[in-house]
Amino acid sequence: MRKLNWIAAVVFISMVRLAMAGPVFAPNGMVVSAEPNATQAGVEILKQGGNAFDAAAAVGFALAVTYPRAGNLGGGGFMTGLLHNGERIALDFRETAPEAASRDMFLDKNGELIPDLSTDSLLASGVPGSVRGLLRFQEDYGQLSRKEILAPAIRLAKKGFTVSESLTESLKDKSDFLQRFESTQNIFFPDGQPLQAGTVLKQPDLARTLSTIRSKGADGFYRGRVAKKIVRYMREQGGIITLDDLSGYCCIYRPPFLFRYKDYVLQTHPLPSSGGVTLAQILKFVEPMALSEFGHNSAAMVNRIVEAERLAFADRNTYLGDPAFVDVPERYLASDGYLLQRRKLMPLGRAGNSAGVRPGCLESMETTHFCVVDRDRNAVAITTTLNGSYGMGAVVEGAGFFLNNEMDDFSAKPGEANLYGLVQAEANAIEPGKRMLSSMTPTIVTQDDTFAFTMGTPGGPTIITTNAQIFLNIVEFGMDIQEAIDAPRFHHQWLPDEIAHEPDTFTSEAKSELETMGYIFDERESMGLAEGIMATGSGLTGHSDRRGSGLAEGY
Repeated sequence: MRKLNWIAAVVFISMVRLAMAGPVFAPNGMVVSAEPNATQAGVEILKQGGNAFDAAAAVGFALAVTYPRAGNLGGGGFMTGLLHNGERIALDFRETAPEAASRDMFLDKNGELIPDLSTDSLLASGVPGSVRGLLRFQEDYGQLSRKEILAPAIRLAKKGFTVSESLTESLKDKSDFLQRFESTQNIFFPDGQPLQAGTVLKQPDLARTLSTIRSKGADGFYRGRVAKKIVRYMREQGGIITLDDLSGYCCIYRPPFLFRYKDYVLQTHPLPSSGGVTLAQILKFVEPMALSEFGHNSAAMVNRIVEAERLAFADRNTYLGDPAFVDVPERYLASDGYLLQRRKLMPLGRAGNSAGVRPGCLESMETTHFCVVDRDRNAVAITTTLNGSYGMGAVVEGAGFFLNNEMDDFSAKPGEANLYGLVQAEANAIEPGKRMLSSMTPTIVTQDDTFAFTMGTPGGPTIITTNAQIFLNIVEFGMDIQEAIDAPRFHHQWLPDEIAHEPDTFTSEAKSELETMGYIFDERESMGLAEGIMATGSGLTGHSDRRGSGLAEGY
């Protein structure tokens, strides 16, 4: 008991010191990610003369080596970028359903969901987009060569890196899930035990894969040796991704989703990321409500935000999907007229009832986030994912990387909850070539056409609500980037009808008042691992969430 108390005291003192230290400052450029080696890879590239797009690509590839629970070659994501000349871009490199996918592929003959098939089998894997996406924006907007931006990741895979306590604990937590596959066990569970903290992990197969990408570009992954290894492994393990699926994959530049909150402009990703329109709805619902006057995380503030989230997620889960397959009036859902009518449905001073909330009438959780800002104030925000922690748990034999289980992000059976408890509709049903709906919300905020701050987080549907709270913490409550990210969080997503929250989010008085209003609660240990960068008068400040073991570093 004394030892446990001593450890708790050390952890508490470390957190207090971190809080007192404030966010990390840098005069030139800043990189923030969930894993220190990956952050340092990005800073290395900035120091070599690369810009934010070069550094972001380097971080993305490095995370595939050092942060296997979410960093990836076998997943996908979204990027939003702001160039120093004011140009705004967004790149969709979300996974797609294989051509052999079908609407009812996860249902039995009676039309019922087959347990775990959409999360734990090779059928759960969508066609990966990360490699093509990282290479595409770096080639289009970066300054360095492909060889230079891949060098840190190849070095980390070939020469190895020191296993952290965080990685060891993560492997322990997922031990049974991961050891189902010999290819995974050989790398991460030598002698049947998870890698121990302090040991050096070398990944020669992954180093060869990265080296092939370095020499051949996207073709080094989507065609040739690596592609054949993916397809061979699919056939052996019951998956359906083919060589044609891989060679036919493309990433897509889309117009960024922009909306205004007071004198700030938020730039995030459009569909098939649901983050843009859902974040816009939440913030626009509460914009006229003077939240700062109620007090941070007061009952009155929480009441208003939760009811905004309830309405926004009702629309999200019903109407949103891949715009190539579903006609979604994205702009209308965030329009002033529509939101004004929906805002009238928000009960103030009492809890709403999700069973009685419907989407509006239309006219006519594992992920990781990283961000980079360079000395010229080019800004890049990227959220990328395998879906569940370590995807579906399988490392491609001989290629060294995990496969995603993103097919669960579709409505495997409309009206049934997925891995994250989201109950979705026909708009997100499975179709070949379709991109599954996502909650990833990489966000850049400007004020007076100038970079102000950027933020993002993993966490399934809590991504959207976490981003909303970080934004409000800064804009309405005057917090710096560290305070805004480290503040305790809460979440509501329409169904289930409860407020999820971290410990100590509410005072006893506020929670009692919310219970009197009719709310029920679900306490969770933690929600999200956010990263952020903020401009100051003399440079940049950055912070990696206290909930994780990431790193903010600049120069």
